[in-house]
Amino acid sequence: MVDSWERARRVLAGAGLDPGLLAGVRPLSGGTYNTVEELRLTDGTRYVLKTPPAATVPGLRYERELLLSEAEFYRAAAVAEVAAPHVVALGDDSSVPHLLMTACPGEPWDGSVNEAERPPLRRELGRQVARLHTVTGPGYGYPSGALGPLAPNWRTAFTAMIDAVLDDARDYGARLPRSADQVAGTLRAGFPALDEVTVPALVHFDLWDGNILLDRPAGGELRIGGLIDGERMLWGDPLADFVSLALLGDIKKDEAFLAGYREAGGRAEFDVPARLRLALYRAYLYLIMLAETVPRAVDEDGQRWVQTVVAPELVAALDEIEALTRIAGA
Repeated sequence: MVDSWERARRVLAGAGLDPGLLAGVRPLSGGTYNTVEELRLTDGTRYVLKTPPAATVPGLRYERELLLSEAEFYRAAAVAEVAAPHVVALGDDSSVPHLLMTACPGEPWDGSVNEAERPPLRRELGRQVARLHTVTGPGYGYPSGALGPLAPNWRTAFTAMIDAVLDDARDYGARLPRSADQVAGTLRAGFPALDEVTVPALVHFDLWDGNILLDRPAGGELRIGGLIDGERMLWGDPLADFVSLALLGDIKKDEAFLAGYREAGGRAEFDVPARLRLALYRAYLYLIMLAETVPRAVDEDGQRWVQTVVAPELVAALDEIEALTRIAGA
């Protein structure tokens, strides 16, 4: 059994850094799958180390090789000049599989942000996300290969993603508000709208407040310090990012974010096909949140929250898909 300090020393040495400079190892909260630790060196430099759970730990199909996807996100974010960690080392040896990255300044966005601070921050976030979406990939889907090789079109990739999470829900016996077969049928009716996506863009897909760091330099204004936890990134439709950016809400109401997004060249139009795709992506994320409660062994309070908050949002997304497909077919 390798302890945290020994693991950290091995990782630093493998990255060409002096393991003798390690001054501290601190677990970081917020992760739900990988182990996350902050490594502090004697000169004050900070790194973040992620290591995956043992191969025997249950998870969803798309969660295999998440660190490969996360490293891909940070490399792409650097191309877009977006605030995010930089990859220091990606190791896949049998003793310490890991991702070592630089630490970004700041703390996760929380309720301490006041009403005056929020609009300019959301506007800047919109500009950064628009820059992310200018980066394109070699195909569609998860770069980790968890669900197979990248697909030649978005419909093929997204169909595989839906099939995988519904198979997870069936295998784990997850509690869904409608049967997996009913959900599949509703989603399938909306798939033609996916054909409008013709460029595989960089999509973080997990940009809820907890993955947006805010930093306040001495004497300065609050700013975005970094977009983190890019392990669920994919190549696909930029609209897919709008789900977590308005988690359990409606991105169309976030005027400041949309203004910044459009200022930086992002396209944010909500015609019927776009709304249909957005509903599909909402359904996908909420299916993940429902299915993962079983392998995560979520406690009773967590299960209650998912069933009272997330499950109704899944139903609302499915109802919207049914309504919009009728409009699209009229």
